[in-house]
Amino acid sequence: MKFSIALSIAVVSLALGACDRPEVLTPTAVVTVPVPVPGPAGATGATGSPGATGAAGDTGATGSTGSTGAMGSAGSTGATGATGDTGNQGPSGKSSGTTVVVVPAPSKTN
Repeated sequence: MKFSIALSIAVVSLALGACDRPEVLTPTAVVTVPVPVPGPAGATGATGSPGATGAAGDTGATGSTGSTGAMGSAGSTGATGATGDTGNQGPSGKSSGTTVVVVPAPSKTN
C-alpha cells in the first residue's frame, strides 16, 4: 500500500506538469532617449590673489635670574720652608760679611 500512494502521487504530478500552458509574452515598446553630447571644455579660470600675511606672535616672557653659587672653601696653608744657611763663616766662626763675585773674562773677537 505504501508504494501505491507514492506511485499515484508521482503520476499525478507528472500529469499536471504536462498540462502546463505556455505564457503569452507581450512585446514592450522600446523608447530611445537622446543622449546629449558634451561640448568642448571651457577656458581655465584666472589664478586667485595671494592671502594676507598672518599677525606676528607674542614675544615670550623673560626668564628669572638664577641663584648665586655657593662660596668655595678656603685653601690649605702651604708648608713652611726650611731655614737657610747662615753663609760663609770666617776663621772666628762668625760671618765675615764679604761677598766674592767672579766675573768671567771677555771673549776675544777675531
